[in-house]
Amino acid sequence: MDSDKTIIIGSDHAAFELKEKIKDYLFQKGYVVEDAGTDSQESVNYVDYGKKVAGAVADGKFKKGILLCGSGLGMSMVANRFKGVRAALCSDVFSAKMSRLHNDSNIIVLGGRIVGDILAFELVDTWLCTPFEGGRHQDRISSIDA
Repeated sequence: MDSDKTIIIGSDHAAFELKEKIKDYLFQKGYVVEDAGTDSQESVNYVDYGKKVAGAVADGKFKKGILLCGSGLGMSMVANRFKGVRAALCSDVFSAKMSRLHNDSNIIVLGGRIVGDILAFELVDTWLCTPFEGGRHQDRISSIDA
């Protein structure tokens, strides 16, 4: 299996519908998507799903992940507590691009109550297709991890 075409995704209840749309979109583009939950719009604790996705990325089981909650803020806070995780909350294409190009983000976080599905698809596409530039940016990431 091509690990560059494998991704883990998770959301809380507030972003469940958008998560499902993104999953379908990625399947159509040939990605293998591991769904860490949630499985409905029934109220859940977003922290549980943020930990599942961030933990899987931190452990190296997945190179990249997608997290969603109502605003994206809570999931960002949870994910960035994990060593080696660089989660970027994105609601515009420039941020999605730069989070990869300069920061080598390995989790994109979206707010299900902030971005619509068409913008979410564009953000995910941009994020997945933008390579890390390396160079001086790697020095900065190493400094963060130290």
